[in-house]
Amino acid sequence: MITAGKPRSGASPLRARLYAWARVLHLYLSMLALMAVLFFALTGLTLNHPEWFGEGRVRKLTGTLPGAPYLQGEAVDWLRLSEDLRALGLRGRVSEYGQSGAQAWLSFRAPGYGADAQVDLKTGAYTLSLSEAGLVAALNDLHKGRDTPGAWKWAIDLSALFLALVSLTGLFLSLFLRKTRRPALLTLLLGLLLFGGLALWASL
Repeated sequence: MITAGKPRSGASPLRARLYAWARVLHLYLSMLALMAVLFFALTGLTLNHPEWFGEGRVRKLTGTLPGAPYLQGEAVDWLRLSEDLRALGLRGRVSEYGQSGAQAWLSFRAPGYGADAQVDLKTGAYTLSLSEAGLVAALNDLHKGRDTPGAWKWAIDLSALFLALVSLTGLFLSLFLRKTRRPALLTLLLGLLLFGGLALWASL
C-alpha cells in the first residue's frame, strides 16, 4: 500500500483533488481487498502444489432408497429422487443427471466434494461413489470458482476488480509525485519484463 506524502504546494486544485481521491480509494480498496489478496495468494500456492496435500478419499456405498419407485409412467420424479439422496447426507448442487431404461444417475458437486449416484428407479437400489478431497481442495475449487454458486462467482469478479483498482491507484500515486515517478516507472518496466519474459518462456 502506497504511503507517499502530499504533492507540492504549487499543485493545481484539480491535481490536489485527484491525488486526494486516489489516496482515499487506494487506502479503502486495499482494506476491502486484503482478505481477497491473502486468499487468492495462498490458494494460488496450494493450486500449484496439490501433491503437498494428498488426493483425499473415495468411498463406495450401497443401499436402497425408501421412496421407490421413482417412475411416474415413463417420467422420472427427479425432485423426489434427489431429495431422497440428499437425505443420505449428500450435499452440493446436482451438476448432471440422466436416465437409461430403469437406471438413473445423478452427480452432486461442491468445492472439494463429489458424489455420483446410480439408482434403480423401480426398486430404489443405489450405488454411491463419494469423493471428499479435504479443506485445501475445497479452497482450491473456491479459487477457481468450480462447483460454486453464482454468488461466489460474483465475489471472484468483484475481488478481481478491487485488486485491479488497488494496483492502478497505487501506480497513479507513485507517478503523481515527482520524487517517486522515475523509480516507479523503472520498477514497473522491470516487473513487466520479468513477468512477460517468464510468461513467454512458460508458453513455449
